[in-house]
Amino acid sequence: MHIRFDGKIVVVTGAGHGFGRTISQTFAGLGATVYCCDLSAENLAETAKPGNIHTKVVDLTDRKAAAAWVAEIEHSISGKAIDVLVNNAGGVAGQAMRPLEEVPDEDWDRIFAINVGAAMVMSRAVVPGMKRAGSGRIVNISSGAGLQASLTGVQAYCSAKHAVIGLTRQLAHEFGPFGITVNSVAPGFIRTNPSTEKQWESYGADGQKALVERIALKRLGSAQDIANGVVFFASELGSFVNGQVIQVDGGR
Repeated sequence: MHIRFDGKIVVVTGAGHGFGRTISQTFAGLGATVYCCDLSAENLAETAKPGNIHTKVVDLTDRKAAAAWVAEIEHSISGKAIDVLVNNAGGVAGQAMRPLEEVPDEDWDRIFAINVGAAMVMSRAVVPGMKRAGSGRIVNISSGAGLQASLTGVQAYCSAKHAVIGLTRQLAHEFGPFGITVNSVAPGFIRTNPSTEKQWESYGADGQKALVERIALKRLGSAQDIANGVVFFASELGSFVNGQVIQVDGGR
């Protein structure tokens, strides 16, 4: 099957770099019209260079702003439904491992807001249109940290990614009767942004070698590997796949 998304509307969050940028550009290259957001206008401008990608600076922790962005997109496409939502925004918010007793409330809450809250509010905003259309795809980017302890050691990040997987499974059952699938891609360790570069450097040469040795394919993956998993869930190839988590980690 030749996968194309001509005429499809795809929304990607956290698209200023890394997974989000590659996912956005991959869908645009397959014919979709892509709308994406991030906190950095400069980074979004780089994402949009291939064309057919519309960008907007949106802080998804502001739930009213997130919902307003979805409404703006739907208005710009004459009230049609969004076909694919990729909830990619997330991460450790610049935090590093600390003993739990040293973690302040605001740091814990920030990680949950950008990982779980953003996925919830975006899904809530797009689903009325998808229900009217009788179809839709939601793909949540979780993490290997959503299935086991996190390499980052950041307690809130591990907990939030577990929650993203729980949200995925629950919404798959709720939205399934309306022809909407909800699935998740769980990346392994991939060097895509300043946070992962800092984490990689912290391992040192021996730790880096040991990490790669634990991967069956004996190499690190790329952002394109994650985008490929998203495309599968969003395409007709994944039309009967719902509530699932696919680990894209080279075989740990």
